[in-house]
Amino acid sequence: MARSRTGTKLAADFARAMAGMPWPGAVAVSGGGDSLALMHLLADWARRTRRPPPLVLTVDHGLRPGSAAVARNVARRARAAGLRCEILTAAGPAPEADIEAWARDTRLALMGERLGRRGLSALYVAHSRDDQAETFLMRLARGSGLDGLAAMRPLAPFPLPGFEGLSLVRPLLGIGRAALREDLSARGQGWLEDPMNADPRFLRVRIRALLPQLEAAGLPVARIADAAAHLARAREALDLATAAVLSRALKADGQGILLDAAALAAAPREIGLRALAAVLGRVSGAAYRPRFESLERLYDRILAGKLGGGATLQGCRIGPAPARKRVFGPPTLSVIPESSPRRAAKRN
Repeated sequence: MARSRTGTKLAADFARAMAGMPWPGAVAVSGGGDSLALMHLLADWARRTRRPPPLVLTVDHGLRPGSAAVARNVARRARAAGLRCEILTAAGPAPEADIEAWARDTRLALMGERLGRRGLSALYVAHSRDDQAETFLMRLARGSGLDGLAAMRPLAPFPLPGFEGLSLVRPLLGIGRAALREDLSARGQGWLEDPMNADPRFLRVRIRALLPQLEAAGLPVARIADAAAHLARAREALDLATAAVLSRALKADGQGILLDAAALAAAPREIGLRALAAVLGRVSGAAYRPRFESLERLYDRILAGKLGGGATLQGCRIGPAPARKRVFGPPTLSVIPESSPRRAAKRN
């Protein structure tokens, strides 16, 4: 009976989270508890609301023996739930360093390509409230600014360049991992535990091990996730203020941007930093912002007038604009791709 009440509450919470979300879509499933729970919740929700079922996507990265068998197991579980599953295979060897980032970007790229091929616009992923809290603490440990500490968004643009028009959807951000595992158990469903989730070399694993101690000290996962959500609301307000500054502080210049350093200096520091990060991202096409410490160092050099011949960050070169391009007067900066032909010409 308790399981039934729990399942009913979870279904109601999930239905509220799905309100207004794009559909039809695909769901990323690794075989772990969270993604399998999301697969079943989406399948149930689609049946109840008479919508098309989700397409299940799983990726074989080839990172360890048995990965192909794991992908086939996901496909079997999807078929048993009445869903179609497509297995995507990573091509080429994994790098020796930063394997986590490579695996994430490879997975997203493969799934984004398949979404486009199938005419779908949304990829559903199983980030839970626990993931929200863990991500907040990881980014806090790495010295992230407000954007990094702010909550993951329930509905966000696809986080890789080249996939404009696609969305990443996280309907489980308000639901705890324990509730998802309890729901799977009530369905008689097991799940796989990724060995990487027990490897203390990874920061997320070390953070996860600390969560019970933080809860015992009066800082539960829900409170940490709430703090991230509060920062997300602040981020939305700052986004509007940043857009206002950029509307009068930049001018497109071929592949690059001409930027008014005086406008950056006149803005509140947080707005100026965000505006600079936005310009770098627009010019480089990078999916992620630079490390906050690096961004601050560049910003302080700009404000102090100490760029000299220029600086580089996030694949961009930032320096004083040539006289003929000083559309904002002497404070005009030129931000161009680091591999820009103009830079290459100066070397020759």
